[in-house]
Amino acid sequence: MKRSTAQETLAIGEIAERTGLAVSAIRFYADNGLITAERTESGHRRFRRSAIRRVSFILICQRLGYSLAEIAEHLSSLPPGKAPTEAQWSRMGAQFAREVNERIAALEQLRDKLNGCIGCGCLSLEACQLWNAEDGAAAFGAGPRYLLGNSSDQLR
Repeated sequence: MKRSTAQETLAIGEIAERTGLAVSAIRFYADNGLITAERTESGHRRFRRSAIRRVSFILICQRLGYSLAEIAEHLSSLPPGKAPTEAQWSRMGAQFAREVNERIAALEQLRDKLNGCIGCGCLSLEACQLWNAEDGAAAFGAGPRYLLGNSSDQLR
């Protein structure tokens, strides 16, 4: 049995099979610079095995609502066309973890406040009349002010 190495290159179909994505998705990621392909003399794309990790990262980030631009920004800190070192992945992962934690906090705030007044100015719930009387939250700016960080305590 042949043992795979990290330097081995794989065809686009092999990357697609291993990641569970369509070949067209792999091609799209390559065409948009999210992963790097090498071309054979016949023009076929070949990918280093390390592309599997990048594609998997892209896949999970998209499922979590990250845009391709946000994902590309994170991946831009890694060396293109080769496997990043453990330290490089660790640095990128630490930055990403900070952003994930910020999103988790925002989602928890949304979960906890969504059934009450969010300071949007609709005044349609009884709680709104109490927490955002006469749309006082509008003084903080547009949007759902209590979800964006303001508090009804700041109005007093």
